[in-house]
Amino acid sequence: MELELLQSISLAVSQVRTVETVLKMIVSGLVDTAGVALARIWLIGPGDICPTCRMSSECADRHTCLHLAASAGRSRMDGSDWSSLDGAFRRFPLQVRKIGWIASSGQSMLIEDAVSDTRWTLHPGWVRNENIHGFAGHPLVYGGEILGVLGVFARVHITEQQFKLLRVFADQAAVSIANARAFEEIQTLQLRAERENDYLKTEVKENLGGFRGQSPALQRLLSQIGQVAPTDASVLILGESGTGKELVARAIHDNSRRANRVLVKANCASIPRELFESEFFGHVKGAFTGAMRDRLGRFELADGGTLFLDEIAEIPLELQSKLLRVLQEGEFERVGEERTRPVDVRVIAATNRDLRSEMAAGRFRADLYFRLSVFPIQTPPLRDRLEDVVILAADFLEKASKRLNLSIPRLTADNIRDLCNYDWPGNVRELQNVLERALIVSGGRQLRFDLRNSAPPPSPAAQPVGRLHTRGQLLELERSQIVEALERCKGKIYGSDGAAALLGLRPTTLSSKIAALKIRRPRP
Repeated sequence: MELELLQSISLAVSQVRTVETVLKMIVSGLVDTAGVALARIWLIGPGDICPTCRMSSECADRHTCLHLAASAGRSRMDGSDWSSLDGAFRRFPLQVRKIGWIASSGQSMLIEDAVSDTRWTLHPGWVRNENIHGFAGHPLVYGGEILGVLGVFARVHITEQQFKLLRVFADQAAVSIANARAFEEIQTLQLRAERENDYLKTEVKENLGGFRGQSPALQRLLSQIGQVAPTDASVLILGESGTGKELVARAIHDNSRRANRVLVKANCASIPRELFESEFFGHVKGAFTGAMRDRLGRFELADGGTLFLDEIAEIPLELQSKLLRVLQEGEFERVGEERTRPVDVRVIAATNRDLRSEMAAGRFRADLYFRLSVFPIQTPPLRDRLEDVVILAADFLEKASKRLNLSIPRLTADNIRDLCNYDWPGNVRELQNVLERALIVSGGRQLRFDLRNSAPPPSPAAQPVGRLHTRGQLLELERSQIVEALERCKGKIYGSDGAAALLGLRPTTLSSKIAALKIRRPRP
């Protein structure tokens, strides 16, 4: 182990900016030195595989241990490569055997004659067969903190002078490792900042401006948001499509202690099954084909903030356990990486599906459901808050007019009556689309709403047997039947005692017919 060679290795690794490459260059460079059979580096990390670790019975501390991070060398017996990190010594408990003792004490160790000195040798046969004569172990110390241990096994006797040179080399190696870690952390923070900026830009474009209205249903919703927002409880938002579940999640985040951090959104229905883990937990370079660089997942990006999981019912059953683990334990691993990463994320989930039915059908885990639904919130459909329709309409028209560079139209009494007499099966989203379409078609004139093109196509009217009717007669017959059904049900459409059930129609279909035939519905 010549001084010049160790200096050249130190100079080379000092220019590298990734920890993995620094470690590989250190051990590979040492093995190229004459007489060195095996060089290894263990770094201190969390106790991540305690249940399966071969040395767990000797471990007094299940929180931290030494992780084998780099290895280089070759067997003299069969020529096998010793670069694997999955062997019997992939983990070392602190204070156990020579490697653990070096890490816990911070002191170096030199074994000049490994054949005769077997106090620290677990496999003397390996020492003899591989002709190992000397061992040198040094702690990797930076800033007063022990990062890990450098161990060198040589087929020659290691002199005191070489041992001291390795001590200096280990100190320089520790500096290179710490610098590479700092550089990686800076890169991670920069990437996270870029991703957060992208999300925030998207939020500015997509946020509809919050809630509008004064109905009792909306006031109840806002009261629930006010109750749960200051806490860190998981929230499950339930409701039909278009009822503003995302706005509820945004309101909870904005009124929480995490408001100064980003709200990260993930639509579970749009993520391919094979990319779920990578999308949520990230991956390391080379984890799979196409993984050209390390990537942050949604959980890591949302660390310290809030993660909104939309369409949670769409997560495949076999992947739900992975989500449950990070929710319960607050930790995860990137795809292709053994390092366990802690994460502090508040999760808000949403769905328009009945999760209890999904559980009964075996498509959704009960433990995940109960973990998510600590505080369930039901978003009211627009038909239950018709008092807010005019307020929402005025707000949407103002925003759409500015965006389309059109003059803001006035809502007439007929406009208001049409809007309030429609049940809005598509909820707020349908209202917004109807208004924008009417604004474009009107050309600055009076607004006219084509609610027939907004709602699902109506079912064809039943034709009496025995005589033919004109189209006008059929429409009048249908109108009279609907009016009679509404009168019998006192204006109620939904439910087993509603007009839709009496006529054998879907409530949304009946609502469309009422609007198309301009029937004034009696108020329930």
